Amino acid sequence: MKNLKKIAVLALTLLAVLSCFTLCAFAEDVTGEPQPPVNDAPIQGTPDAPEAPTAGDTVATVLKNIFSGTNLALLGAALAVALPCMGSAKGVGIVGESATGLISENPSLFGKALALQALPMTQGVYGLVAAFLMLAMLGLFGNPEHLTSLPINAGAYYLMASLPIALSGYFSAVRQGRVSAAGINLLSKRPAESGKAITSSALVETYAIFALLVTLLLVFFSPFNA
Repeated sequence: MKNLKKIAVLALTLLAVLSCFTLCAFAEDVTGEPQPPVNDAPIQGTPDAPEAPTAGDTVATVLKNIFSGTNLALLGAALAVALPCMGSAKGVGIVGESATGLISENPSLFGKALALQALPMTQGVYGLVAAFLMLAMLGLFGNPEHLTSLPINAGAYYLMASLPIALSGYFSAVRQGRVSAAGINLLSKRPAESGKAITSSALVETYAIFALLVTLLLVFFSPFNA
């Protein structure tokens, strides 16, 4: 039931993001061509004067500024690192709770328990690598003008490119933490079987590596890179 709730929350979040894309597209249609500067605008009431902006135009302009291509791309980079780090923190915490009891009874197993506890940390590292590459390709470190002028379709592309590692990183880190916690129980009864416990936990991480590969390919070969 808890997993279903999490999936429902993530689905609603993605639906909200897609709704924002629709609003942005509507905003671009409503605003049309940019208005001339105030100093050069004809006086209201003359034949060449532009129409006064309506409430709909104002809302559309605000939405366009908030959900710009730059903001969507930065949101993608933030999700790429935030969700895997959240999953890693939760996974490491699960293993740490189990490892504390084991070490209190047998301190000599600290090294093996630490190896199992460190395994769920890798998803956070994957997310950091993906976010760093995304920001580098966007020109944040060398060409910030490119980042500030991203069109909305480019921002949406980078946001979608971040989802594989963002979602897979979170779920795989939590699952890997649970498998590692089960490995702690194995160590408490059979300390010599630590290799099997590490192998079982590492298999869960394989899917985070697949997701990272997809995200890196999408970002590296993006047509919108600086």
